[in-house]
Amino acid sequence: MNQAERPIDQLLAIMARLRDPQGGCPWDLEQDFATIAPYTIEEAYEVADAIDRNDLGGLKDELGDLLLQVVFHAQMAREQGAFGFDDVAAAISDKMVRRHPHVFGDASFADAEAQTVNWEAIKRAEREAAGEQDRSALAGISRGLPEWQRAVKLQSRAARTGFDWPGPEPVIAKLHEEIEEVRVEFDRVAAGEGDAMANQARLQDEIGDLLFVAANLARHAKVDVGAALRQANLKFERRFRAMEQLAQADGTPLSTLALEQQDAYWNRAKRIERGQPD
Repeated sequence: MNQAERPIDQLLAIMARLRDPQGGCPWDLEQDFATIAPYTIEEAYEVADAIDRNDLGGLKDELGDLLLQVVFHAQMAREQGAFGFDDVAAAISDKMVRRHPHVFGDASFADAEAQTVNWEAIKRAEREAAGEQDRSALAGISRGLPEWQRAVKLQSRAARTGFDWPGPEPVIAKLHEEIEEVRVEFDRVAAGEGDAMANQARLQDEIGDLLFVAANLARHAKVDVGAALRQANLKFERRFRAMEQLAQADGTPLSTLALEQQDAYWNRAKRIERGQPD
């Protein structure tokens, strides 16, 4: 296979053709960075989902879809004279070499933790070289991250300065404290005390604190919050679908049942899933 026949060259040519004002795809031509960004995020999550399901065939397809997003953005940038796909590949190659002096240079580190500290130092130097004035330990954490991921990154960065719980027990205690504060705000909303909008704002604030502490607990447990939540979602979906099937087998639509009856089907679904007698 010669250089021009590489699959990546074919993909780049396909995208250029789709974006060609003369005979290209009308939908592709209408897109810009902002409209494509949600698809890019969605494809990244679908990659993670294929990994969770250990579906290597699906992972191949999803990685292709994600690569298409990179090619799409690079094509739009090339049309504006900003950069092209080769510039993207060259930039990340340079960055990987620069951030791994222990692999591509003479540096050495005692362990992975020391290497991570050096990685962050290199990133900080890169930001300063780019003219960034923010010297906070929290500098450089993207605001475009999913909020659960941003929460963990904020907590991890703060922990490097020593600002961290010493272990999971005080985090669990804090979680109970936050649950109680949420309960208080729910009671205030239910009682209709004071200004309704202000009550709702306080409730939102307390729920935010609760979620932040839950993310912190996951960090202390070395559990990925996104993976844990995806697993919880999959479990809920699996059990709810089983509930629907059980109710249907009994000739009763699930939506017509009282909550107590629905809960009985939920418990049946759990028992069946665990291989216990129904």
